[in-house]
Amino acid sequence: MSTLTIWGGAGEHGRSSYLLQNKDGQSGILLDCGVKKEGPGEYPLLDTDIIPHLQAVFLSHAHEDHSIALPLLYKYGYSGKVWTTKATVKQLPDYFDAWDKYVVAQSASLPYGEIDKQSIQFMYLEEHIPPQTWLRIAPNLRIQWGRSGHLAGSVWLILELEGKSVFFSGDYTRESQLLIADSPTIMEAGAKEVVDLSIVDAAYGADPDEQLIKLQQLESTICNTLQKGGSVLLPVPTHGRSQELIVWASECFPDNPLIVEEELMAPLRALSGKTDWLKEYALLRVDALFNRKNLCIVSNSDERAKALLILKGAIIFTNDGMMQSTKAQAYFHQLSASPDNHVIFTGHLAAGSFGHHLVKQSKIEESSDIHCSISLIRYKVHQGLPDIRKMLQTVPSHRTVLVHAPKPHIDHVTSILEGEGFTGLYSLLPGSTLSF
Repeated sequence: MSTLTIWGGAGEHGRSSYLLQNKDGQSGILLDCGVKKEGPGEYPLLDTDIIPHLQAVFLSHAHEDHSIALPLLYKYGYSGKVWTTKATVKQLPDYFDAWDKYVVAQSASLPYGEIDKQSIQFMYLEEHIPPQTWLRIAPNLRIQWGRSGHLAGSVWLILELEGKSVFFSGDYTRESQLLIADSPTIMEAGAKEVVDLSIVDAAYGADPDEQLIKLQQLESTICNTLQKGGSVLLPVPTHGRSQELIVWASECFPDNPLIVEEELMAPLRALSGKTDWLKEYALLRVDALFNRKNLCIVSNSDERAKALLILKGAIIFTNDGMMQSTKAQAYFHQLSASPDNHVIFTGHLAAGSFGHHLVKQSKIEESSDIHCSISLIRYKVHQGLPDIRKMLQTVPSHRTVLVHAPKPHIDHVTSILEGEGFTGLYSLLPGSTLSF
């Protein structure tokens, strides 16, 4: 029997890290190595005796909850490659820089040094095989990858390790407005039709809504604010849903000033070199955004100060989805004095973050210091219940571990799906081991 050990990511949101080992347990494959953005930062439950013997490491995408603990592998003796994509590697410096700043703000210390960061060696998937094609990288290991729709460069993986098959969804969505998502192809014709183990993104739990519903809610909320003469602030991550939401807002509200931080526009410019990841017409939509007359791109403090003078009826995008940075909070403090304004979060807010505090506070009490409205309206970049159900049908598996959400949410989803006849579902916690 082979084993899966959860070093992080199951039963929680963050520090995705999954160890696969063969029956002798002497070597292993690691899927992701991320962090959890709570307190001083939580890192995977690494076994330092195993790390030097890892056969390979795979990185699904650049977001910090999947990538930032990679230097620890090299600190503890890993000398091999990290298999990922070129787009992911180009994004990683932004996330390492943001994590460094987060740790300093928490008065904490990094558990690795700059030399460990520089030791990371990458191998690019797309240089060896196109999507949905098999590659043998060792006598006992072959892999297949596909685009996951979560981020330019993000992938899902299928591995065959010593006769056992494993599907890892990474962070997956079929509902991106700009990015292609490949449907996982299990095996060639004639091979076995059921995977031995699947690790599946279930970040949105039992949420039944499709992207269209989320966008309608977002549009309605923004319209109501703009009609009152107020402005809307959307704090978003540097890469990912931010670019999609900026393009969407530009198209939905062409007559309103659009204020966007340069750090968010740079990834949009970079999409011109990532056409393999994009849907048809995506670049035309991006070009239309850059040709917009009332677009204000903010690159420094002086430009930011000027932008803050034209806030009436504006839509503002600042990088930092949890609003931890001084820059993001400066926008908030400018808007918070007026009840006409609205701050809308569109993704996960870690416990203890500034954004989490605001949303929680807005639900339980009136604050004399905060007069603007605060909302959380999720933009889908993960899977909810209908998406999980479809993935289980697309990739039938003997054992499926649902991940990327707190355990009570996964327990609820598992209960619903088992009631519909799905079997072999697991809700696990960090430190758990599963044989397959």
